[in-house]
Amino acid sequence: MFEELEKIKLECQSCNRCPLGKTRTNVVFSAGVPNSDIVLIGEAPGYNEDMTGEPFVGRAGQLLDKILASVGFDRHQNIYICNTIKCRPPENRDPLPEEKMACRNYLDRQLACLRPKIILLCGKVALTSFMETKEGISKLRGRWFNGPFGAKMMPIFHPSYLLRNPSHKEGSPKWLMWQDMKEIKRVYDSIKSDSP
Repeated sequence: MFEELEKIKLECQSCNRCPLGKTRTNVVFSAGVPNSDIVLIGEAPGYNEDMTGEPFVGRAGQLLDKILASVGFDRHQNIYICNTIKCRPPENRDPLPEEKMACRNYLDRQLACLRPKIILLCGKVALTSFMETKEGISKLRGRWFNGPFGAKMMPIFHPSYLLRNPSHKEGSPKWLMWQDMKEIKRVYDSIKSDSP
């Protein structure tokens, strides 16, 4: 698994399948621990990610770490984090369909390597990359769907959206995220207890 992921990462680092290859500072391949239990897929790298080569390192990443920690997850111990695309779009705009298409092979190969049991689709771009739907993430978050390789897949709010919606009141996005994380942890724990 590790050797194959390294091979894919090396390919990404010299990739010029789309124009973003010419404007990036760093390829943002992954963070966390490669494992077959849980993978979080974000949208696209931002400025901080482009500078460091690691996903979710800005304010949104700090909030994501707190959200994960609230149910006992840690990017250094038990979750693998990657993005829909590996290079930062200019001005942090959403990736274009052709950019997503150019990068999709890398993401599919990462998932084929890991064969995760749980996939978290973090944000609208990740959601629409895996599900054809006209419904927004607010309607689909918190529900389980069938993902690749038999994974259970759940859309969740992106932490940058939560930063713009700071209320913790019942029914608020942050409150809903907490409900989703408890459900994710419940399923994760049941998978771990079923593992030999």
